[in-house]
Amino acid sequence: MADRAEEQQPFWKTKRLDEMDAREWESLCDGCGLCCLNKLEDWETGEVAFTSVACRLLDGHSCQCSDYEDRWKTVPECIQLDVEGVKEIPWLPPTCAYRLVHEGHDLYWWHYLVSGDRETVHQAGISARDRTVSEMEVPVEDYEDYIIEWPVLTGEKTG
Repeated sequence: MADRAEEQQPFWKTKRLDEMDAREWESLCDGCGLCCLNKLEDWETGEVAFTSVACRLLDGHSCQCSDYEDRWKTVPECIQLDVEGVKEIPWLPPTCAYRLVHEGHDLYWWHYLVSGDRETVHQAGISARDRTVSEMEVPVEDYEDYIIEWPVLTGEKTG
């Protein structure tokens, strides 16, 4: 009977991140676009600040990478999130599904795997939709002028 109950549970409730297949792993991404925002790190304190300056490949409305399969050709420093990265990257937003699953939490109601709709992440105000400027338009030395707080506050907006 326990096997049947486990089969009815969504995969993110029954599997650890390192047990997921590639399809399951990729499906955890909620499409918020927050990973694609440029961040500034204070070298002395290690504190990370988000900016509204987005990767050149991020579509600011859909919050999707415009060249996901070949992104490293254009952006060699793009991070491929993996299990170790989830454990070690301090700037993953509090709403990040990878972080939530790793920490043993459920996904929020607006995650499309729960809601069935890829728009709910945007409707809930969790995403970067229409709040960014492309890094192609901002000189690196001006990134400090674009520091924002909303990515780290997004967890407060979910109920």
